[in-house]
Formats: sequence, structure tokens, C-alpha cells
Amino acid sequence: MLRLLSIIGARPQIIKAAAISRAVRTQFAGQIEEHILHTGQHYDDNMSEVFFRELGIPSPDYNLHVGSGSHAEQTGEMLKGIEKVLQGEPIGNSRLEIGDVKPFDGVILYGDTNSTLAGALAASKLQVPVFHVEAGLRSFNMSMPEEINRIVADRLGNLLFAPTQTAVRNLEAEGVGCNVYGEQHAWQKVVLSGDVMYDNSMYFSAMADMKSDIIERLGLSYRNFVLATIHRPANTDNPENLRSIFRALSDIAASGVDVIFPCHPRTRKKLSDESLEFRESSHFHLIDPVSFFEIIRLEKNARVVMTDSGGVQKEAFFYGTPCVILRPETEWVEIVDAGAGILADAGYERIMKAYADLSGREVYFPPLFGDAHASERILSEIIDFFN
Repeated sequence: MLRLLSIIGARPQIIKAAAISRAVRTQFAGQIEEHILHTGQHYDDNMSEVFFRELGIPSPDYNLHVGSGSHAEQTGEMLKGIEKVLQGEPIGNSRLEIGDVKPFDGVILYGDTNSTLAGALAASKLQVPVFHVEAGLRSFNMSMPEEINRIVADRLGNLLFAPTQTAVRNLEAEGVGCNVYGEQHAWQKVVLSGDVMYDNSMYFSAMADMKSDIIERLGLSYRNFVLATIHRPANTDNPENLRSIFRALSDIAASGVDVIFPCHPRTRKKLSDESLEFRESSHFHLIDPVSFFEIIRLEKNARVVMTDSGGVQKEAFFYGTPCVILRPETEWVEIVDAGAGILADAGYERIMKAYADLSGREVYFPPLFGDAHASERILSEIIDFFN
């Protein structure tokens, strides 16, 4: 039986891992044994633990409790902990007994966080095969830490699971996946897998309607509110960007459209530090971070989503909701090309124009992200890798 270690650390990775874990426990039971390492990159309960409970993911076998810090501090602490786990050394908060600690056959990584970077570095240096889910995404903006992380993970990965044809083309353009080195398993392969987030969205959509009453609780009506999320440092750490975004959201609320803003801990801290041109009103609602099922219901029912999150962009698309992208670029260029998303960055005029455009026309959502069976395809490829 293959013994795999899934490394996660941030809320979006927990969601992605849910699809893989679900397939391991069902279609691949008896073939794959999965263990989960949580780096603790997101440590707030609303941003992490609640997702394990809601998504039915087994509790992590290891938790590094890294917490906040600079990129170097976070990555360094993660490297030390991941290396110990991969070398079979028990760590203080492991759920496993010493006798249960065995070598891992491979590591599954998700996305582009510091946890992804640390996992790729630690595993590759120990010659443990690396399997990167969501490979090939590119913003072509090297000032983004995520861009650096995903490029490194793709250079070090053995199996690169690209969610879209665009991601495949990005890897091909970089020459990734074209080299075979001769040593057993020391090779790369690019696989057009589809998107595990689409797997989850289809699986949990109906469940969210049964498990969450957030629409009713907030007194919202279908397609008559805006959902907004901000968490990237380029916006939260830039007072000018933050003021511009909140000015736009305030003006939309002043027009009588409810604006729902689940406030990321980083953003809430900045709101207390900066003098912003907004105030909460009967139509502008700053709320605490919401659960997985709550965010699904909000995405499904919103008139427009405004976000700097890559995951929320995609989920909005999956649920047929247009998206104003609060960044100068996106990895999910297919959404923009389809006319279902508009890049507005953080400029007030661009945000308002994009909102008016997406609110005033019919928007199409072509099938771009696979067939909702990406997880099974990924695990089958991993099994084939060892045969």
C-alpha cells in the first residue's frame, strides 16, 4: 500500500485536500494510506480547524503550529518540521505512536503557499517524490510570493497536476515536464487533471444549502448583494489600495445593494490601523470569517463577487457568479477570457466600471475546469508512478 503525506497549511489547501482525502477513503481504500501534516500557517480556528470538521477530513497526524512570521521564518520552521516527519522522527504533537512512524512513498502538495514551498524543498532534498496539485498556474508577477512558490514547486515536482489547458501550456513553455533523468522516479510528467476545487464545489453545493442559513440569517435576497473578500498583502498592506477598495464597496452599499465582507484577520488588523473612507451601514456588513458551507451559499447567491483570492474567483465561476478581480493579474486567465471576470486591480474607477459591466449584462460560464473527477485521476496517476 502506498503511504502518502499530504502537506497543508492554509484554508484553501484544506479545501483542496478534502477532495483527495475523500477519494482515498472511497475509491482507493486499500491502495493508498494518507497522512496529513498541517504546518499551522493558518492557525485561527475560523480559518483552519472548522474546515476539517465541516469537510470531514481526518484530523492532522502532525501539526507544526508554525503560525505567523516573515516568509523566511515561516518557511524555515516548516522545513525543519517536515524534514523530521519525512525522516521518521516523531514530533511532539504527532497523533502517531513511535512504532507507527514509517517512511513515506511520496508527498502531495497543494497550490502556492509557503507550506507548498517548504514541502517541495524538504521532500526533494530527501529524494521523496513530489506530487503538485494545481501546477502550472502563472500570474507572471514575480513580486508575488505565491508566484515564486509555485514556480519552485513545479521545478521540483515529479507529477505536475495541471487543472486547465492553460496551465499545461505554461509548463510546456518553461520546459517543465520535458526532461527524463534516468534514475528511478527522478522524472517529471505533466497531467491535465482538471480542478479538485471543481470536484468539491459539485460535491458540497447541495450540502451547503442544507447546512447553512447565512442567507436567511443576514436577510439577503438572491442575486441582490455583493460578496467581497480581501486578504493579499498587496491590498491589505497598501493603505491607498485598501482605501480605494473600501470606497468602492461603500458606494455600492450606498446605492442600496448589500455588501457582505467576511473579514480576514489580516484585513481586520489593517482596518484598525488605517483611516479608511468607509463606515458600516445598513447595507455594508463586516462579518467574521465564514465557514466553508457559508461561503458557498454566499458565492452561489451573490450578484457579483469581488475578491483578490484565486480560490474564490474559481468558486464564483463554478456557481455562475461573475467576479471583479481585485488584482492586476490572475492565474485563472480562462475566467477573464470567458468574460465572467474582470481585472480591476484596486483602482476605484476600474472597480466601479467592472461592477457595472458585470451587473448589467448576461454572463456565460463555459465548462473549463474538468469533469469533477480530478481527484480520482490524480490518485490513479500517483499509483501508476510507482508501477
